[in-house]
Parts: sequence; structure tokens; C-alpha cells
Amino acid sequence: MELKFANRVSNVKASEIRELLKLTQQPEIISFAGGLPAPELFPKEKLKIIFDKVMEESGSVALQYTTTEGYLPLREIIAEQRMKPSGINCTAENIMITNGSQQGLEFSARLFVNEGDVIICESPSYLGAINAFKIYGPKFVEIPMDDNGMIVEELEKALKKYPETKMIYTIPDFQNPSGKTMNLERRKRIAELASQYKIPVIEDSPYGELRFEGEKLPCIQSFDTEGYVITLGTFSKTFCPGLRIGWVCANPEIVQKYVLVKQGADLQSGTINQMVAAKFMQEYNLDDHIDKIIDVYKKRRDLMLDSIKKYFPEGIKVTYPEGGLFTWVELREDIDARKVNMEALKEKVAVVPGGSFFPNGGKENYFRLNYSNMSEDKIVEGIKRLGNVLKKYY
Repeated sequence: MELKFANRVSNVKASEIRELLKLTQQPEIISFAGGLPAPELFPKEKLKIIFDKVMEESGSVALQYTTTEGYLPLREIIAEQRMKPSGINCTAENIMITNGSQQGLEFSARLFVNEGDVIICESPSYLGAINAFKIYGPKFVEIPMDDNGMIVEELEKALKKYPETKMIYTIPDFQNPSGKTMNLERRKRIAELASQYKIPVIEDSPYGELRFEGEKLPCIQSFDTEGYVITLGTFSKTFCPGLRIGWVCANPEIVQKYVLVKQGADLQSGTINQMVAAKFMQEYNLDDHIDKIIDVYKKRRDLMLDSIKKYFPEGIKVTYPEGGLFTWVELREDIDARKVNMEALKEKVAVVPGGSFFPNGGKENYFRLNYSNMSEDKIVEGIKRLGNVLKKYY
């Protein structure tokens, strides 16, 4: 076929993670590659009851179109139950429902970024966001991180150097892929810089409620007094990813811009899924469900880190996440994690090589490990196999 595609898709590549997930569907593969929740924790029996209730009580409404902003009771629940505990005082007027927070990422770039514009992000950063942004042809400016997250002094230097910056993207809690968490002082400073430079901050917060230890920190948006911070949330990691329910939380004027973009994209998110999510949270306490998730993931994190100490060769650096789904492995600079992954796949273990998490490339000696999805016995066996592969390089 001879088709002339738009210039903006010429540099778009398939997501490395999604392509790996195709491979890891094989049952014999021990996969640390995806960001998948533990399927055994999905509240299947309760959801059966909720789906039946929604259909019995409001079936005609559930199967009909709804507003682009989303189902009002769900937006009210998100504002009250999910945003306020994070320090954000808002109402349903501040919330628009998206098809997962991934849609919120894509819409953010569509709203703010023209070709050649600067996006500032952490280094490394979430691969899914990088791919969502790349289609609009931006220039990425990477800000290094330390154990307290994005280094704000480096961020300030970048803002002075690139006054044409259109948005700042950050994952402050248990960052994907590094697992690091931004401290309180830096959250406050980023909100100040957003107001000072009049630049939107896209605060991606899919993992913030999955804290295993330490003090819960308020969202960056809680320190924003002028409406420059936009928070993206989701139920994918705390409830059910298959429902594809995320949200944008922002100043109402900004929310209306997102609404216009969504009207052109898909009109609305699925009514029945929104009603089911709302009904579930009216009948059950989601925090109780999240507590069960935290118990399981904390054990799996501890087991993975203990197994790494036991089976990995010395000299390999690993982050210690206080929550979330991932830890981040740094190898010697001369080792290519893509080659390590190919060797690991021969041993029926999969990781995500880290190079794709750096939007400007050039760093291949990292890989990401997920501890949420595999059972305890598979975590130990998988890390043992991976350790044997790494010993060939050390």
C-alpha cells in the first residue's frame, strides 16, 4: 500500500512495554516487565453484585450516552474521597473523567504543545507519557533526579534557559520507572515556579495511594494558588484497570478545554463503567480495598529486594521505593540492558530495558522491575534467574 501519513506519526514507535507484554502473555514467562496490578486482588464478586444493581436500578441510563465531563456522582466521589485526602479542595466542577490517565496525558500535550515546544520532564520519565507527547513533536528537556525526586535547582535553570517551555511533567509519588518520591519542599517549590513562569505542571498521580510506609505527602496541586497545576488520577492501580477510568483535576476553566478536546476524541468515557465505579464506592469503602493491595505489594517489594541482595552480583544499584509498583536497577555504564533482557528472555524472565525511559536517549544501563503482578514464588525464582544472567556481565 502507498499511503501518505501525517508527519506527526513518522517518529512514533510502538511502546516497548506493550510489545514486551505480548511476549510475556506466554504462561511460562516470569514477567517483571509490565505495570500490571495483581489480578487476584480484583474485587470480582463484589463487582458482579454491583453490575447487577446498576442494570436493575438504572439500566437504561447506564447504556445511554452521558456528558463529556463524566457521570456526576462519580466526579463528586472523586473530588471528596480521592482528591481531598491528597490536600486538594475541589468539587465535581474540577473533575473530568478520562479513559484511563493515559488519555489525560495525550490530551495535555494536545492542549498545550505545538511542534518544537519544550516539555520539561524528569530523567528518567514514564515511557507512556513520552510516547503520548512525542506525536506532537516537542523538544524534551530532562531534569536529573536524586532520592528526593526532580532536582528543583536544575528545573529552575532549565526554565530560565528555555522560556518557551510549554509544560512540566512529573510523577511525584513512587515515580515510574525509578520508584522515587519527591519531598515536600520540592512539591511546594514546583507549584511556586509554575505560578512564577505561568507554565502548567502535569502532575501524574497513579500510585500516590499505594504507600507502604512513611508519611503520605500532599499533591503538588495542593500548594497551587493560581490554577497552574493539573493532576491526573486513575483507578487502574487501586481498583480495576479494565474499567479504564481516570480523571483530570484542574481549574474549571482548564477542565472545559479538556472537555472540548475529549468531545473531538471520543465524546465521553463509557457510562456503564462510570456508574459501576460510583456504585461500588457508594456501597463499599475503596480505602479498605486499597489497604489489602498495600499489604500484598509491600510483601512482594520486600521479597524482591531481599532476593536481589541474595542473587544479584555486587555493584548493582537498586532503588528502595516506599510504595507503588516498581524498583529501578542501575548497571555498570558499559552494560546494555537490552542485551541483558534478551538473555533473560532465554531464561523465561522479562524486564523492561531502561533506555526508552529517557526521551533523548543515550542511557542503556538501566532496567525496571515490577513487583506487583507476580506471585511470591515467581518473584524469588525470577530474580534468581535474572541474577544468573547478570553474573555473566560482572
